[in-house]
This record gives sequence, structure tokens and C-alpha cells, in this order.
Amino acid sequence: MSFIKRFLAFWYDFIVGDDWGVAAGVVLLLAASGALARANMQTSAWVLMPLGVVVVLAISLRRATTR
Repeated sequence: MSFIKRFLAFWYDFIVGDDWGVAAGVVLLLAASGALARANMQTSAWVLMPLGVVVVLAISLRRATTR
């Protein structure tokens, strides 16, 4: 396996890991926060990110504990 493939495989495993839903949720939250900040709603962007992370974590924990 080439160095580049191993490097990309590491980053995929590091970012996505075991739960692709958490990675997708964080990407969506970053995009939404960026859109709010670009629309001159910086306060809303700063509030959205921590609240969104709590929600994504709660959903992930609920799915993990009900299996």
C-alpha cells in the first residue's frame, strides 16, 4: 500500500471512525455555522455549534445504548 493510500486511510478512520453519523453531523453543523456567520449572524453561529454538538452526541449515545 502506498504512503498516500495509508495516509488517506488514517484520516478517514480518524475522522469517520466507528460512527459516520457523528462525522456527518459535525460537517453539517460546521456548514450551518459558516452560513450563519457569512450572513452576519455571528452570535447565532456561536450558539449553534455547542448546542448542535450536544444534540449529535446525545443521538449517538442513544443509538449506542439501545443496540
